[in-house]
Amino acid sequence: MMKSGIFKAKTLFTSLLEKVKRGGKVLIITKRGRPVAGLVSNEHVLRAKIENAIQELRTLRSGLKLNGLSWKDLRDAGRR
Repeated sequence: MMKSGIFKAKTLFTSLLEKVKRGGKVLIITKRGRPVAGLVSNEHVLRAKIENAIQELRTLRSGLKLNGLSWKDLRDAGRR
């Protein structure tokens, strides 16, 4: 994670944007040392969405039970 003050971020915006884009990093923009905004690459956002979807599927799957039925038998029954 990179940090930059507002003045530096304004002055070097194009180069900072390229760094974020290339490195997939997060840039935190600060004002008087306190975080006020963040700049992230689109790839970083998409990766986070994918990881979140996978976690939701794992959570959903853990709650499902077949009550002794074989998933293979159910699959084959659906193909008939």
